[in-house]
Amino acid sequence: MNKSIFTIQKMDCPSEEQMIRMKLDPVDQVKHLEFDINRRKLEVYHTGNGDEIHRAISQLGLNDRLEETTEAVLPLPSDDSHQKKILWWVLGINFGFFLLEMTTGLISNSMGLIADSLDMLADAFVYALSLFAVGTSIGRKKRIAGISGYLQMGLALVGFAEVLRRFFSSTDMPLFEWMIFVSIFALAGNLISLWLINKAKSDEAHMQASAIFTSNDIIVNGGVILAGVLVYFLDSKWPDLIIGGIVFSFVMRGALRILNLSK
Repeated sequence: MNKSIFTIQKMDCPSEEQMIRMKLDPVDQVKHLEFDINRRKLEVYHTGNGDEIHRAISQLGLNDRLEETTEAVLPLPSDDSHQKKILWWVLGINFGFFLLEMTTGLISNSMGLIADSLDMLADAFVYALSLFAVGTSIGRKKRIAGISGYLQMGLALVGFAEVLRRFFSSTDMPLFEWMIFVSIFALAGNLISLWLINKAKSDEAHMQASAIFTSNDIIVNGGVILAGVLVYFLDSKWPDLIIGGIVFSFVMRGALRILNLSK
């Protein structure tokens, strides 16, 4: 048994991890994968010299580099039931706040809340993809990724169109009280999610990636709160539209990454 260590510079979220897993799934030589997203490292336990593995990873265009290949012992499988339970909770929190923020965003006329709700939905897609695709065929994994990616892209395009419409037309002012109040609740939800993930004390990639995603969500929540404050002090809809456009760009970026999984 051999172990090849790769540095993959563009591996910074669950999308790239899933992309690599799907790419290497058909390679018979591969026996086990260990990801370290924080350090952008991948350890591949395999038989043979690993040339086919290196070619497969390079085809993804993630700026990879093979560091070394050494003899190694295949790690024992771990019990990930506790981690899956935590991810189910995080998935539920993200989807719940998607519903809450989408509803209140429509009521309060806030593009910031609507965009943040779709960002929550994008994260829920990634968590659901990781959980539901376990043990399924490579073809089914790609179909799931394709459906999720196109749906997310469609929502982002609709959001961009609505932001532009509101930029160039006379629309009602967003209700800043709703923006601030609901975003504080969403911030609390993401803090709970981050606490649950960190409580697992896991070095495994999907848990590290979940922590990174949730930390980014906390920053977005803060941005919507700031936009609500600026709407109040400036008596203008522009802060809400600007934060909405920024968050929709995050959603579109996530959609493109998920679509890469279906290729």
